[in-house]
Amino acid sequence: MQKMGQGEEVKTTNDPQVEIQERGEIFFFYRPKVNREEVHSVDDVQRMYIVLRPESGERTVEEKQAPDSGKEGTKAGLNPSSSHHEDEGENDDENRRFEKHPEGGHGKKEVNIEKQPLLPFIVTGRKSLPDPGKKSRPFWGFVELVTTKIDDVKDALRGGEYDTATRGHRHNPNARALGEGVYRILRHKYSERKMHTHLVYKLELPTEDKNNEPQEELNIEREGSFIIQIKSPEQGGARSEFQGVGNKRKAVFPAHLQGQFGGKRYVPADPPDFLNYEGCEFLLLSASDNIEEELGLELHTETEVPDPKCSDLVKTFGADVTPTTPLFEGAWC
Repeated sequence: MQKMGQGEEVKTTNDPQVEIQERGEIFFFYRPKVNREEVHSVDDVQRMYIVLRPESGERTVEEKQAPDSGKEGTKAGLNPSSSHHEDEGENDDENRRFEKHPEGGHGKKEVNIEKQPLLPFIVTGRKSLPDPGKKSRPFWGFVELVTTKIDDVKDALRGGEYDTATRGHRHNPNARALGEGVYRILRHKYSERKMHTHLVYKLELPTEDKNNEPQEELNIEREGSFIIQIKSPEQGGARSEFQGVGNKRKAVFPAHLQGQFGGKRYVPADPPDFLNYEGCEFLLLSASDNIEEELGLELHTETEVPDPKCSDLVKTFGADVTPTTPLFEGAWC
């Protein structure tokens, strides 16, 4: 059976100012709010997730956190069956996970991304992406989990049952598969001395002929380009409009990554290894909904007419873990 894979990029101009750092597959998911099995609009959504799977790039080997750090280092399951907790609102399951795994990623391990899965599991702060076609305020997000084990991501996508002291028994539904495509993280030198990094993607599924209502409400366009900036975990205390992961969950980057900040609060995602640390916080800024027009780059998926039977998302994570109606039919469920 054909694999959708990372696709390919084609430069449509001779502009040497765009350099590909990382190529791979991108998967989008959303989770319904607690105790809601059906979703009818974005108002019923608790969280939106992005899972990256880098497969090639400037370097065959990337650095990630040590496997004994963060959630990755905890062998216990991510969704305990029953215990008593103080309820913390609509995102209480996420908050409980942070309490259970309070440590951010630290240390260092090398991973050959052409031979081994590397899976950053990302939470978007506003339950959607910025609209890539409109200039807006930055959207905050963070890396919740980094792992080389597909089963760890499956656990993160699954729901669970638990009890709270104030609201009784609670059901956290499984996440839903929302979209699948290819992505690039690239370096864009927009002046002689200035550079920023982009996260760009192109969807394969759902196909364009579907209604795609969930994707439209969550700003998952057919393609998008965002400037991505990494936040220094050592810069704190200042007033900010963005929620933070808290001191205990912040990433502890190796010295050569942390040293890139100097005294700055944000730096480009160069290298993309920053995203391989749990607790890494970042900002996404809308850049364009037309990658070729903005960057002189066309992204091509592996097949011109994607076949749901070839879905890498389903082959990797399984339809039993995450319902696929939004992915294949472009409809809420």
